[in-house]
Amino acid sequence: MRLYLASRSPRRRELLSQIGVLFETLIFREGTRGDDGIDETPSGGEDPSAYVERITRSKAENGLRIVTERRLPSRPVLAADTALEFAGRVIGKPADADAAADILRQLSGQSHRVLTGVAVTHLGRTEYMLSVSEVRFRALAEEEIRRYVMSGEPMDKAGAYGIQGRAGLFVEHLAGSYSGVMGLPLCETGELLKRFGWRF
Repeated sequence: MRLYLASRSPRRRELLSQIGVLFETLIFREGTRGDDGIDETPSGGEDPSAYVERITRSKAENGLRIVTERRLPSRPVLAADTALEFAGRVIGKPADADAAADILRQLSGQSHRVLTGVAVTHLGRTEYMLSVSEVRFRALAEEEIRRYVMSGEPMDKAGAYGIQGRAGLFVEHLAGSYSGVMGLPLCETGELLKRFGWRF
């Protein structure tokens, strides 16, 4: 069994391969990202969990639209979205290096939640699951923040860090799913795929 992955994230590709799922990455002609047509701006007062579900489902639907338009073989489409919640606010990807440094200063010495939604859609049916993890950073020195931002790793990552990279040095405590913080919670992904006939 194979599926379409509606994401260009190398981390999600690695995680799917880790659990033995065969997939093809949908290539979106609009640019380098598969969600260019999706407004990822949180609406006023939108609950973080509702925000992640809205974006994840939109990505799955957008992937299905591409499959239909290109008349590709019918297979399940998997999409995921990760957002960080801090002090009741959704923190997405930093717009630039200054924004990345500002986010990291806010997270320094504090706890935040990482929410990753996963959706699978196939034959008119969509299933969705949410993974929520709590992460606490130790206090970060300004020089550490500067060096980390200069590495380029924070860019294009929710919350301006990748736990699987250098930012692993910052994580003092994690309660939840390590793979979920990376961008694809394997437990929830496996449970969703079982609903569509996968056997692990």
